[in-house]
Amino acid sequence: MKSTLLALALGLWIAGGSFFGGADEIQVVSLTRDGVVYVSCTFPDGFSHDMREALRSGLQTAITYDIELRKEVPVWFDRTLTSVTVTASAQYDSLTRQHQLSRTIDGRGEEPRVTADEEEVRAWLTSLERLRLFRTTGLEPNTDYYIQVRAHSKPRTNWFLFWPFDRGTATGSVRFTFIPS
Repeated sequence: MKSTLLALALGLWIAGGSFFGGADEIQVVSLTRDGVVYVSCTFPDGFSHDMREALRSGLQTAITYDIELRKEVPVWFDRTLTSVTVTASAQYDSLTRQHQLSRTIDGRGEEPRVTADEEEVRAWLTSLERLRLFRTTGLEPNTDYYIQVRAHSKPRTNWFLFWPFDRGTATGSVRFTFIPS
């Protein structure tokens, strides 16, 4: 009986959907210029049907991106040099039929926006463009580094809400060699 329940739970975990509609690929691009590492990322399947419905119901919907600058360490765990949390959120106001868009970077808010265009909301939540996230001071010249991005959503509206393992996380990374300018 226990093995049947364990097999059923494992099967549901493997086959189960997520708030992201089963997507787990984030496309990441980095650029090093003028002492700063700029990061762009796109999460093409991040705006799922479930997320769209939650947004239309008036719930605040957000995707949180945990972005790390990491260095490979041979025969050991990779070292995280620094990290940043970026949260893109949207909330629909059914009276004005407008979406309030906001973004925070490590808790510091940017200027909020208002739009009626759902495509702009999708782009706001699922893509980050040339964010100035990391300084290059302390990076070793001609050394390989990588940017790792993990994204997760809020609210989680699927029945995996109480499941102890996070099936709603998407990941992506990009490697680069630091060459000082």
